[in-house]
Amino acid sequence: MFDKILIANRGEIACRVMETARSLGVKTVAVYSDADRAAKHVAMADEACHIGHGPAPADSYLLGDEIITIAKSTGAKAIHPGYGFLSENPDFVDAVEAAGLVFIGPSADAIRKMGLKDAAKVLMEQAGVPVVPGYHGTNQEADFLKGEADKIGYPVLIKAVAGGGGKGMRLVEAGDEFADALASAQGEATTSFGNPDVLIEKYIQQPRHIEIQVFGDGSQAVHLFERDCSLQRRHQKVIEEAPAPGMTAEMRAAMGEAGVRAAEAIGYKGAGTVEFIVDGRNGLRADGFWFMEMNTRLQVEHPVSELITGTDLVEWQLRVAAGESLPAQQDDLSITGHAFEARLYAEDVPKGFLPATGTLTHLQFPASCRADSGVRAGDTISPWYDPMISKVIVHGPTREIALSRLSQALAETEVGGTVTNLAFLGALAAHEGFAAGEVDTGLIARDLDTLVEAPKVLPHHRVAAAMQALDLIEANWDTGFTLWADLHRSVHLVHQDEEFEAMVEVDGPTRQLWTIGEDQIVACRNGGAWDLGGFSLPAVSRSGADITVYDGYGLGFVLIDPLDRDATAGGDLNLIEAPMPGLVKAVFAKAGDAVKEGDRLAILEAMKMEHSLLAARNGVVAEVLAAAGDQVEAGAALVRLEED
Repeated sequence: MFDKILIANRGEIACRVMETARSLGVKTVAVYSDADRAAKHVAMADEACHIGHGPAPADSYLLGDEIITIAKSTGAKAIHPGYGFLSENPDFVDAVEAAGLVFIGPSADAIRKMGLKDAAKVLMEQAGVPVVPGYHGTNQEADFLKGEADKIGYPVLIKAVAGGGGKGMRLVEAGDEFADALASAQGEATTSFGNPDVLIEKYIQQPRHIEIQVFGDGSQAVHLFERDCSLQRRHQKVIEEAPAPGMTAEMRAAMGEAGVRAAEAIGYKGAGTVEFIVDGRNGLRADGFWFMEMNTRLQVEHPVSELITGTDLVEWQLRVAAGESLPAQQDDLSITGHAFEARLYAEDVPKGFLPATGTLTHLQFPASCRADSGVRAGDTISPWYDPMISKVIVHGPTREIALSRLSQALAETEVGGTVTNLAFLGALAAHEGFAAGEVDTGLIARDLDTLVEAPKVLPHHRVAAAMQALDLIEANWDTGFTLWADLHRSVHLVHQDEEFEAMVEVDGPTRQLWTIGEDQIVACRNGGAWDLGGFSLPAVSRSGADITVYDGYGLGFVLIDPLDRDATAGGDLNLIEAPMPGLVKAVFAKAGDAVKEGDRLAILEAMKMEHSLLAARNGVVAEVLAAAGDQVEAGAALVRLEED
């Protein structure tokens, strides 16, 4: 076993690898960017080295040569890439091995063979792995591709061969839509990957995304059964589970064997995932799944496979990379119970899942779940990286019990300081169709309006926020009395752009009479616990003017100074501002242009996503205040319209 390894990553996965390394007595070296000087993974490591000249990945975590130099100077014997960044870069693997170090993962050759979707599909066909009907060739002429799509039959899916994360992907439902969809997919593929080539596949209706966790030692491979990742939004996974609901023994065996064939066909070493698209219209069948791609790294969702098999895949990675044989044979592996993983992100769901930033003023997970997180209370969600806060993971003896535990864990998770998708995850966990196992990749899109409904704010939630604002929760014996009378106080708060006034008459340390609009609530303290009109006082935290009530997945309130209301009310519809720090990718507006409400005026790239900035009203562009390539802060004015 290695005595020291370097982890060429950050955040949750870096912390995850460190936990296993520590349990094996392996010392760890972290690298960090300017934005991550005080990050959790830096504090956890035995050593930490600054890398690069800026916070952007291209200036830090993607600097392979510098990472290798640090590994050698610190005495690390191997490099663990985590996922993302350099984890699937074959040139980096070659450089690591040329430097006399061990890459904890597959060979460069294996990564290259699976790196392009079209070549990988040809290889899989040769290995006897089922492949979706389609065209994966090199002829990229538009007319030729249209002819191939006609042969396959609509609907078809256009996919960038070097793609991932839904980039360069378009659904075409009729032949007359093909040309525009092709041009759009190729343009996005060029921007995202520097490669415009696409492939065309038959679009599977009511599809499910089921993947096989494989592990190899370079010659032999085993599988650790399947994960269902069908709950997706815009091709991004939201909740994963293992095993797949409705899976039959016959199909599990067929998929497992296909996954192993895929891994052994390329001499795979380490942890990998073979992803399949499954036709879910008439139940799961052994002839109803097809290869999509192979991820030649550890997956974000690997914990659900660990929980149902009782394994530690990171430990397996380290042991096999150190020269040991496979830790288990296929007959040694079995499924126990059911597991779920929910991805908790800092994102504003009502605003279209817009990634969010902020400093985490409070972060607490229930003891009943496994929380794999790369941040702590006090840490800042950076605009430079993926805004994941944690993975909330549960296990139970049955799917029903595991799902109930997931719902409970999400309800008891507390996050303060930023908006999150916690309520959205809770709504998914409570979705009747999902509970019944009726999952497919279109479920979220079909029921999105219901799933993104904001949690209902009840009067006692408003009282809880007001009590925190006026510091009346931990009241003293003399609280509530002035020299001659009971104390009357009021406070102004805002929740989701709605301002309200809360007035209180404090009748001693154990009794308060609250009036909010037409609601009147008596707060009584019994045995140290507050009762608010029949409801227990939820947990509450405050940071500056921000107050969070930890009920309904976290309800955010802002304390308002009434004297400042006029200065802060409303918004300037003449200005189009950056909603967060980011890079201006494109500006479409020019001074003098007439625009309509909803017209796209610019594109901002932040948190690995592109965000369209739209005109808030009809008008004429007065001036353009930013150009493509500008790095801007949150609130920066990008375009100004003429006054009405």
